[in-house]
Amino acid sequence: MSNVTAHWLKRLAESEKPVYQTIPDLIEEDVASGRLRPRDRLPALRDLSDALKINYTTLARGYAEARKRGLIDSRAGSGSYVRGRPPAVPLRAGTALEMTMNMPPEPPEMTALLAESSAQIIGAADAWSLLRYQDFGGTQFERSVASQWLRHTVPDHRADAVLVCPGIHNALVALLLRLVKPGETICVDCLAYPGLKVIANQLGMTLAPLPRDDEGLDATAFEALCKTRKPGVLYCNPTLQNPTTRTLSQNRREHIADIALRYDVPIIEDDAYGMLCEKTPVALATLAPELTYYVTGMSKCFGAGLRVAYVVAPSARHAQRLSGALRATTVMASPYMSHLAARWIENGIAQQMLAAIRSECAVRQHIAAQVFASRAFETSKDCFHLWLTVPAATGWSASELASHLRTKQIGVVSGAAFSTDGNPPNAVRICLGGPGDALAMEESLHLVADMIDHPDHLHSPML
Repeated sequence: MSNVTAHWLKRLAESEKPVYQTIPDLIEEDVASGRLRPRDRLPALRDLSDALKINYTTLARGYAEARKRGLIDSRAGSGSYVRGRPPAVPLRAGTALEMTMNMPPEPPEMTALLAESSAQIIGAADAWSLLRYQDFGGTQFERSVASQWLRHTVPDHRADAVLVCPGIHNALVALLLRLVKPGETICVDCLAYPGLKVIANQLGMTLAPLPRDDEGLDATAFEALCKTRKPGVLYCNPTLQNPTTRTLSQNRREHIADIALRYDVPIIEDDAYGMLCEKTPVALATLAPELTYYVTGMSKCFGAGLRVAYVVAPSARHAQRLSGALRATTVMASPYMSHLAARWIENGIAQQMLAAIRSECAVRQHIAAQVFASRAFETSKDCFHLWLTVPAATGWSASELASHLRTKQIGVVSGAAFSTDGNPPNAVRICLGGPGDALAMEESLHLVADMIDHPDHLHSPML
């Protein structure tokens, strides 16, 4: 039995949806995670029917649904293949309509300042020192500056528990390797950062999805899971959550922290967007400091190329142990990037950048609220993405809408990319920071709204 077939067998047993609807969901999830790739041949219907122990007609209906969504192609005599994506939209350097990758807007007033300051910082540095191996976890200067910067969100942490890492994604890999033992699960929201799904898949780790309510991650469900099988770790994105933009209340945070403390479950607090909040919520790392690994970074709040992240471990001893896993996976953070970030924090430019980005986010969110005024969506003035519900009455599925928008050179991300329980909501995440200016963004959003309003495009061919 192939890895894909074994995975589908397990997921079908867990799903509450009809099999024919679950099959295309599984294909879409596997493409998003890399388990399936464009042009991969899918198992023949008869073989897959036998392997999954499901009715041939039901499976054929599932493949038909996947074709309808634009996920696969079928040819008589040659079988069914994973469909290649529509022509990819270039990233920010090549287009004004990239709204898939979550990245902050680039306020034009900061351009000259960033160029001038970065030249001065790098020009004044000892070039050879930046080309040598560095102290792992950052130099003493970088860790000290990072610690002062993080006092805003985690005021009572120990400076010797801070590590400088090459990006949040790398930090998550090291944390999961360090914290999750064989056979343990990663407790996670039923909607989560897609990168976490990819990491768990590559490491052979199992996700234990939790339901959510109007606020976010359900604490009662977390406790129920802890009672039946203690998870290896709780992964949580409590502030401006990706993709829904929800921020957990103080009461919900206290409830989650209390449960983690009672059942001794470590917490990975992914605070990728927390710096964007003018009024900072109380961190889980403050409520459960002995269990929480607080992770934040520069790439989601300043620019994707600034691959610098900071981890606040529960103690210096925990930081030393974590550094072994980080060293094994990444060797060290880029000395140039980490030095530049530290100097920008030290001289106040980082704070100026944040203020400018917050201001631009507010402008773009105001425009988006006007464009989508009659539609259901979630957002926050503090962040640069929104979560748009695709009404069932339009006939669109989120994946179909995303595929057809690609043909118009507009990129959005369907709910399946974030789903950890195999039951994705019919919604898309739209990044407002990607388009080069607010006018280009507004034009793109009007095109999205127009396509939702005209489902006659649903079965038009994708070129």
